[in-house]
Amino acid sequence: MSEKKFEHVEVEKNEEGNYAVISINRPDKLNALTTQTLREIYEAMEQFELDSSVRCIVVRGTKNVTKKAAFSAGADLASPMGKGMKPNIPVHWTISMQQKHRYYSLIEQFPKPVIAAVDGYAFGGGCELTLVCDIIIATKRSFFGFPEIARGIFPGNGGTQRMARRIGVNRALNMCYFGERVSAEKMLEWGHVSYLCDDGEEFEKLVHEKASWLGNGPTTSLLIIKKAVKFGTQASIEIGNQFEMLGFGVNSGSSDVNEGIQAFLKRRETKFTGGM
Repeated sequence: MSEKKFEHVEVEKNEEGNYAVISINRPDKLNALTTQTLREIYEAMEQFELDSSVRCIVVRGTKNVTKKAAFSAGADLASPMGKGMKPNIPVHWTISMQQKHRYYSLIEQFPKPVIAAVDGYAFGGGCELTLVCDIIIATKRSFFGFPEIARGIFPGNGGTQRMARRIGVNRALNMCYFGERVSAEKMLEWGHVSYLCDDGEEFEKLVHEKASWLGNGPTTSLLIIKKAVKFGTQASIEIGNQFEMLGFGVNSGSSDVNEGIQAFLKRRETKFTGGM
């Protein structure tokens, strides 16, 4: 269990201790997000950044559903903007969003694989939170969307940018313009959702299976894969390939590479230790 106490999230490790689960714990508000919630998610992740035994993070909504199942129904519009900020001053809104962007970016840049386990609603800021995770496992009863247009606003936590890059400009425009709920099945078809399953035991089993696989994986290789795919692809392919080749050289010096090769040569099971 995490030693640090949080108000908006709960933190625990799985039994084997090789991955950590961070649960948004605001069931009465459908796990709506505030700047504090985002900060706590990142700070909870940060505790495991240098922990070689924890090689994967799962971000999910709490299992203690009081209304409807929700990963996160979006931003908590009733929450205050922040100390000293006033809603009638436009630049204060820009600063407020900048604070949120900071935590979304830190979550996206976290050096270990991050799984978004989505059961239920993933709207607005909650949908944007899935965009900064690496793998999305969703139940068939889940829906994604940007309903902000109904309030005269739009997804301002990276939603217009990351979703367009993820599923294409036309689909992202449709989501932002019309605020319609998109099923998990459709988001799987569009390439946003990684795995789809029934809710309940099947969902819990699949999340554990994928998190355990990554939790037993070679840390340095997973780190370089994440950086190369998520950030190397934002440059030209020539630059991306240079990034990849450099990363391959860095990875070759890790203890996990030696373990992988020795296990192959000796025809035994591989046991990665997460050595950098």
